[in-house]
Amino acid sequence: MTVNAAGLVQGIALVTFPAASTILVARGSYDLSSSRYGAIFVPQVGTAIAASLLGAGLLWPALTARVREKAIYLTGLVADLAAMVLLIASWLVVHSHSVSYLLLLAATACLGAGFGLTVPSLNTLTAAFHPAAVDKSVLVLNALLGLGTALAPVFAAAFTGLGFWVGLPVLAGALLAVLLVVSLRLPLDPQPAQPQPPAQVKPAARRPAGRLIPAGFWVFAVFAALYGFCETMNGNWSQLDVTSLGGRPATASLALTGFWAVVTAGRVLLAAVQRWLPSRAAYHGLPFVLAAAFVLIAILPANAPAVTVAAFCLAGLGCSALLPLTISFGQEKLAGSQGVVSGGVIACYQAGYGIAAFGVGPLAGAGIRLPALFTASAVVAAVMGGLSFLVARRRPSPAAVHPRPAPPRPAPPRPAPPRPAPPRPAPQA
Repeated sequence: MTVNAAGLVQGIALVTFPAASTILVARGSYDLSSSRYGAIFVPQVGTAIAASLLGAGLLWPALTARVREKAIYLTGLVADLAAMVLLIASWLVVHSHSVSYLLLLAATACLGAGFGLTVPSLNTLTAAFHPAAVDKSVLVLNALLGLGTALAPVFAAAFTGLGFWVGLPVLAGALLAVLLVVSLRLPLDPQPAQPQPPAQVKPAARRPAGRLIPAGFWVFAVFAALYGFCETMNGNWSQLDVTSLGGRPATASLALTGFWAVVTAGRVLLAAVQRWLPSRAAYHGLPFVLAAAFVLIAILPANAPAVTVAAFCLAGLGCSALLPLTISFGQEKLAGSQGVVSGGVIACYQAGYGIAAFGVGPLAGAGIRLPALFTASAVVAAVMGGLSFLVARRRPSPAAVHPRPAPPRPAPPRPAPPRPAPPRPAPQA
């Protein structure tokens, strides 16, 4: 229950900054240019990549092996809460643009660390607490995470309509504080799964000694980076694109909500129809659906709210299952490096996120309109579609849309109590 609630709240916190994009660039408020708006996500990308690599044991293996899942999960919640507090603080000093901007940078840095630490831990914990229904529990958790990302723009629009947009980080911060208090009292340290006996381990699953990253990983890394770019074009720039075409802020929020809602619904739907539509076929087709959505977004007419929302919903469908299926294919192909594949793919996804979040800002500031950038994104999505045939080449469809997380870390060994000293013989008279 607590783990699922944490997924929902993490989703709300994750989209807080993109949901407030129209406030951040508004005159009389933060008054950020396109370049400065994009730059606030650079710290988030850096800390999210570092946290993902740390959790995968690629950054500091000795530390990762000693830290329990509960400690990582709680640290992520604290980082998320710090991000919301810093965002609220930036609003309190918004009249001082330099100070408020530094607080925004610190807030996104904390949010990236919270995402990179909390989400993998939540997947591990929910699988460990439901060993008889791992696939279902992971799917439910990720559906709730997606529901949170869809709710954030709705809350942002509601609070903005009330003249109190900062109510969104206040709400997210309050929910995170309650989660933190509740989680501190819960025994969130499940026992790790029993390892298989050596006789059942396939020789192909063993990773060559001295090679931390397997050679076949990089094709999955490139695909994840391209996907991160495409998702972020919709997630971070949709509202500014809609308002630049004359759309109302409510329409922009609805378009962002529709995108994240269909991303989530698409994953659930594909998991339900996997018997009739193999996930491998969906993996090949979804990038081209996304490319078509980008073309439609690029030619959107002004003041057409229904078509605008429909276009971003189509983009959400194109994005829906691509990232989890990429991790699934990678884990199946590189069977001896599941943790490395999962953490590495997420890190590369964040790199693509950073390219779109930051790189689009200077281009928009130089006079290149967002519709032209969405047209270029259609080319990226088409390239990703071609690459999908290389990623999933000669691979059967994964058993589940969402990959199974790594088992929980074993508890560090406790030192044995000292043995009492043997009694000394009494001295003879």
